[in-house]
Amino acid sequence: MQRKSAGAIVSDMFRTVEDFLDSWKMESNSTLRVFGALSDASLSQSVTSGAYSLDSLAKHITISILKIPEHAGLLTMPAEQPPMDTVAGIVSAYEHNAKQVADAAGKLNSKQLAEEIPVFGRTMRRGQVLAMLIAHQAHHRAQMTVLMRQAGLKVPGVYGPSEADKAAMAAKK
Repeated sequence: MQRKSAGAIVSDMFRTVEDFLDSWKMESNSTLRVFGALSDASLSQSVTSGAYSLDSLAKHITISILKIPEHAGLLTMPAEQPPMDTVAGIVSAYEHNAKQVADAAGKLNSKQLAEEIPVFGRTMRRGQVLAMLIAHQAHHRAQMTVLMRQAGLKVPGVYGPSEADKAAMAAKK
């Protein structure tokens, strides 16, 4: 079933809490691999002046993983985020926020995932909001990998081997 949502189509939703938690674990670990490949010096990398940088994308992901569930009534966004001036700070804040998401989602039941809730000026099922959370994170993570290549960083594989991983495998043959 497709439902129009926030300017895009969210074509799937989580129907069980366990399915979301399994996906969340995989996706948050992928984000941590990408964040872990950053260097403090690379954080300023952007396509053009004034555009998203690796720093602003990493911070946006880290904060939005709480903002989106907050709009769905799953948790309350804290007044302040911990310092994110370095890659280590971003990783620490992301790990903390990702755990909050998992903890909040773990308190839901499958019936609550099917409930229609107002979010972003529309009505969506709570399970769709969780699917949107993962898609939003993956979208910005992909933007980061482009900037990482421009910065000369090794991009880790996320849904399979990266070009660097493929080259390393070929060299072993």
